[in-house]
Amino acid sequence: MEFDKEVDATGLKCPLPILRCKKGLSDMEAEQTLKIMATDPGAVKDFEAFCKQTGHELLQQDDQEGVYTFYIKKHVSE
Repeated sequence: MEFDKEVDATGLKCPLPILRCKKGLSDMEAEQTLKIMATDPGAVKDFEAFCKQTGHELLQQDDQEGVYTFYIKKHVSE
C-alpha cells in the first residue's frame, strides 16, 4: 500500500504508539496516509479506537511476526 509518511513505534508500549501516531499525523495534509508500525499487541484495539474517536480512516492493518502495521488516512480538517 502506498503511504506518505512512516512512523516506527516498535518496542514501545501503550500509550506511546498512539502518541507517535498523533504527532506523525499532525504535520500531514488531509487525505494523506500514515504507515505506523508497532509491536505492542494492544495497539490493534488502540488504533481502532483512536480512528473511531478522531475520524481518521484505518485503511488496513497487518500482523507480520509480531509487528503490527497500520495504514491510517488523515481526515479532512475543518
